[in-house]
Amino acid sequence: MKNDLKDRTKNFSLQIINLIKLLPKNLAASIIAKQLIRSATLVGANYRAVYRARSDKEFIAKMNIVLKEADESYFWLELIFEKNWLNKDIIIPILKESNELTAIFVSTLKTINARINK
Repeated sequence: MKNDLKDRTKNFSLQIINLIKLLPKNLAASIIAKQLIRSATLVGANYRAVYRARSDKEFIAKMNIVLKEADESYFWLELIFEKNWLNKDIIIPILKESNELTAIFVSTLKTINARINK
């Protein structure tokens, strides 16, 4: 599962990079694009760091960063969706993936916190 999520988070970053190219060329879209590409690529980059954690405490701290960036990415994608800047066939699958990744990170954090608090 670890490598699957590494690949999945990297693929999410690549999807966002491709999506950014399709956004309209205006100030608002440009600002949101910069925020989205930052948060989305940090999901994958920080996820890789999670598995170099030296303790459960460090793992949880790093995973919380991944969760924060995934949730932020979802927010920017929601704005793009609600502004109708992209065809729904393009944005909906990426929104779905962002939501699924966020759910996986929440579940992972719940699991490790439950294990630690036993």
